Amino acid sequence: MGVALTRSAQWTAAGYDETGTLEITPLNESILNEIIKFVESFSYKYPQEAKFVFVEPLEWKTCLEPSAFESGYIVSETTVESGEADKDGQPLLLLSVPYIKVRSFGQLSQLLSFAAADNKLQEAQACLEANRDPVVKILGSNYGEMKEDLTSLTLDTMIKDKEMYIKRKVAILLKQLDLHLLNHSLKHISLEISLNPGNFKKDIELLKRFSGKGEQTVLESIEYTSDYEFSNGCRAPPWRQIQGEMCYVLVKPHDVETLCLTCSTEGVFLNGGKAEEEGEINYERKGEIYKDLVTCLKDKSPVFSENMSKQEIRFSEEQQKDNQIQEKPKTEDVHSSVAGSEKSKIERFNFGKNMTKRLEPSLNWRATVDFKDHKSSVKDSQEEKQGKLERSSASVSPSRAQLLRKGGEKVEETASESSSESEEDEEPSDHRQEANADLPSEYWQIQKLVKYLKGGNQTATVIALCSMRDFNLAQETCQLAIRDVGGLEVLINLLDTDEVKCKIGSLKILKEISHNPQIRRNIVDLGGLPIMVNILDSPHKSLKCLAAETIANVAKFKRARRAVRQHGGITKLVALLDCGQNSTEPTQPSLYETRDVEVARCGALALWSCSKSHSNKEAIRKAGGIPLLARLLKTSHENMLIPVVGTLQECASEENYRAAIKAERIIENLVKNLNSENEQLQEHCAMAIYQCAEDEETRDLVRLHGGLKPLASLLNNTDNKERLAAVTGAIWKCSISKENVIKFREYKAIETLVGLLTDQPEEVLVNVVGALGECCQEYENRVLVRKCGGIQPLVNLLVGINQALLVNVTKAVGACAVEPESMAIIDRLDGVRLLWSLLKNPHPDVKASAAWALCPCIENAKDAGEMVRSFVGGLELVVNLLKSDNKEVLASVCAAITNIAKDQENLAVITDHGVVPLLSKLANTNNDKLRRHLAEAISRCCMWGRNRVAFGEHKAVAPLVRYLKSNDTNVHRATAQALYQLSEDADNCITMHENGAVKLLLDMVGSPDQDLQEAAAGCISNIRRLALATEKAKYN
Repeated sequence: MGVALTRSAQWTAAGYDETGTLEITPLNESILNEIIKFVESFSYKYPQEAKFVFVEPLEWKTCLEPSAFESGYIVSETTVESGEADKDGQPLLLLSVPYIKVRSFGQLSQLLSFAAADNKLQEAQACLEANRDPVVKILGSNYGEMKEDLTSLTLDTMIKDKEMYIKRKVAILLKQLDLHLLNHSLKHISLEISLNPGNFKKDIELLKRFSGKGEQTVLESIEYTSDYEFSNGCRAPPWRQIQGEMCYVLVKPHDVETLCLTCSTEGVFLNGGKAEEEGEINYERKGEIYKDLVTCLKDKSPVFSENMSKQEIRFSEEQQKDNQIQEKPKTEDVHSSVAGSEKSKIERFNFGKNMTKRLEPSLNWRATVDFKDHKSSVKDSQEEKQGKLERSSASVSPSRAQLLRKGGEKVEETASESSSESEEDEEPSDHRQEANADLPSEYWQIQKLVKYLKGGNQTATVIALCSMRDFNLAQETCQLAIRDVGGLEVLINLLDTDEVKCKIGSLKILKEISHNPQIRRNIVDLGGLPIMVNILDSPHKSLKCLAAETIANVAKFKRARRAVRQHGGITKLVALLDCGQNSTEPTQPSLYETRDVEVARCGALALWSCSKSHSNKEAIRKAGGIPLLARLLKTSHENMLIPVVGTLQECASEENYRAAIKAERIIENLVKNLNSENEQLQEHCAMAIYQCAEDEETRDLVRLHGGLKPLASLLNNTDNKERLAAVTGAIWKCSISKENVIKFREYKAIETLVGLLTDQPEEVLVNVVGALGECCQEYENRVLVRKCGGIQPLVNLLVGINQALLVNVTKAVGACAVEPESMAIIDRLDGVRLLWSLLKNPHPDVKASAAWALCPCIENAKDAGEMVRSFVGGLELVVNLLKSDNKEVLASVCAAITNIAKDQENLAVITDHGVVPLLSKLANTNNDKLRRHLAEAISRCCMWGRNRVAFGEHKAVAPLVRYLKSNDTNVHRATAQALYQLSEDADNCITMHENGAVKLLLDMVGSPDQDLQEAAAGCISNIRRLALATEKAKYN
């Protein structure tokens, strides 16, 4: 944890000292979550090491209350002590509200299990802030002297000094965690900044071939400063990769001293060099930034420049060979990079090559001084090259330098904001055309037109824009031709002019080419989105439409969506949905006139793209988007309906939206549009219903408005898999209501669903099986599924690996197993064994669902006891699951044990496996679901040997009495039955009496539940009988 915390984690301005705190950033949250996972799993992965006592305790201010601690702790109102202690008798955990001291990983792991899920992060942060160097506290100040390789310890040494052996193992585990955190931080960095070390690798390898002794070589040597390469191909440490640095190279030219160079996203520059003693690099920049290694070395070494000019042809040939070797059948996957002066004709025509350089986002810890220095140098060079052209072009108002500055500042602001948005598509590599590629004539023609755009007058600009639109701009070659020659900057500049024709022409081109992922990222980097957002205020409807459509294309990734929101774009886009009132053009008689419909459609299209972000969804709601979307949903224009429903579908994942959708009566129109002829509209309507049908009232509305019949009929069209997945998802969620299941049976939907259990993609199968699982809660539907041959395909799906599918399949199989005839088929197909094997699945949801499914299987199997015993190691596996931390897993396993324990032989086996102490350990729980099934399991397990006495010895009786204070009648019944069984032992009766069980049980004797009555009365009878016997013995 040492290097990861000091270098990768982000601390406040006070830094890594006694006053600094961890910033609330996605990277810090990611690091803390990894540390939490490591600590939580430590106890069962490394049981010996979990008992290792820290040299000094970790102490911090905790939010945990004493009431959170369960069995194994001595609890009072303000203090908690662990039962575990060190050799001096000191507790390994001591809480004195609000401060806590912990001295072992085992106790840390337990502590996290008591903390609520949303408090774990807070506890971890508080611990690390209060213990700045936790490794020193855990291992002592001399931990660095310990060897990492345990092979130096002989077996004899391990036996004699076991404590030192464990201490060294802990040191290695912490070292491995540190390395894991560093590598993990790279995944986060890759989302914030695009690093492509491939270009530098090729240049370095190529220069190595031309290096060595002799006058004709270009260099004496070139080598990396580090041999270690991270998973992303970079050699710079993660805390430097954050700043865009990829690797460091030591270059020895023939005529100057050794140069230590930094290769980064900004280019190549000379750093402070590598210290010989410590081996540390001085990362500070010591000169200007060059675009690549060859350019840098030409400037630093005259001999290199001279020898390179002699080797120019050979060097170029080697580059071409490398490019051909790395070339793939799909040219769009090629990462092209050509060094120095060997650029092709493309770059000789590339008037704006500095302008096409991607601006990398600067994160909030970045050394912005260097970035701004570099930016100003780029700006100066561009002003020199472009000044003449821009002065002669009256149609372009802002200078190129101003646009760069505007874009750069916005990128910095974007990167500094912490966001929970998810990235929709991966950052693609910066795809440039290969120098030796066979390019079509259109490529060169477009580049000539861009020249006219740059240097022509207003008329020439409009003509060039019209001519450019004649090309096929959907073709990637044409798109990249515009970008490679600096055309994007010019097109974005034109958006800031006062000439409407130029704006329209520019937007029409940008709208077409922004379908390309690389182009849309370039548009964001160049500050194009704020300008487009401003155009949304234009009085010209055609401009509004084009700007909104272009925003819809560009806002396909997180940074773009965030930029739209930050510049007020969401509010303006929502206003377009009601644009008929906000135009200087003649007012139309209806909102649904053609031009107004188009404006609203484009606005909805842009909102659809933006709505993939949680923050944007909230912004749309606050801007009043839902009533306007509801109004547009009543139109008959299908091209309008698709983006409107698409936006609603995205937003319906939020609870606030689902409530608003009900209030605006949107469900009725969604159901109506299910009957449309348009497959895409049907798909989005079904998906919106799927999102909204989590709510019972919405499920009822779908039924009342006649939505179940069209959903059932759409199941018959299986060619469109995306629509089928949406429809089956809507049916699944609607099937949660019993009234809807009855309707689906009338519409023959269940038979159709059974037919979809084979030859379908997983996203369809998850929904189909989920729907059958809900339908099979009814007896008639279970029979129907069996008669349609649905049992076998369901059992076949138990061997899959998709987590969501396994959860739904186990539920469906468990529902079918309630019927004896279906259970016989499941048993014959070896379904019970497959369910049992899923108890080993690493996902808790799958384990829990499998355990629940096993309950009806055991209950309805013909020879259940023998069947269970036939599974080798099966009973031990079930008992060991009682050590889980997941409450749902524990409740389901307790329910399974209740059924297993009905067989006396199986009860004897699980008793030998230690079921009694494990069940007793769970007694201090506040979860009513777990309480109920735990009490039932204890009640069953009491019926073997001296288990009743053992439960008392393991302190399970007193917590059970507290269950009687629950508000759940099922908990009362199960608890009363368990106490009745336990009351057969005299010591247990005394414990019950001392904990006030009699008064609670007396109230339950009057319950309308007959089983509860009998159990409560029986328990009171046993307690009273013991009291009378004790009294009689006293007087005798």
